[in-house]
Amino acid sequence: MKRLLFLLLSALPLSCYAQDYSTDITTLANFLKRMYNQTSFEGVKIVEDYDNSYLISVLSLEKSKYKKESAMFRVAWGKALAQASEFVNGANITSDLIIRTTETKGKTDEEVTVETLDKIHSVGFVQGMELLSNFVPSGDDAKMVFIYSRKIE
Repeated sequence: MKRLLFLLLSALPLSCYAQDYSTDITTLANFLKRMYNQTSFEGVKIVEDYDNSYLISVLSLEKSKYKKESAMFRVAWGKALAQASEFVNGANITSDLIIRTTETKGKTDEEVTVETLDKIHSVGFVQGMELLSNFVPSGDDAKMVFIYSRKIE
């Protein structure tokens, strides 16, 4: 009986001090996701709550353009940094769209491959942008929305 009582009393403090991800960040991510699903928007915004201010960069990409999900995440990160840099630094950013096509002619059929490349040229840098949330918007399964954020000190 003493052992059972000891085990219960020693397990009680463990259940009281559970570690979790910042509830402020989770609340912000859920709020921005609901706001995007109500009225879609893209670009850079400053969002304030009671205690903090955040610089957010929102963009959407078409999933069909990327063979690998990791490539889509790299492109999203680059575009989010470019948007934030333009907003903060007033940088002059240009973006080139290059489409390469290759044709392979066989004996019976022709195969055409279209490859699209985005090149982003940016001056300036914004440090500390982190992926806050990514999701598929309601009503459009062909896109993926990315929200990057940075706490403003």
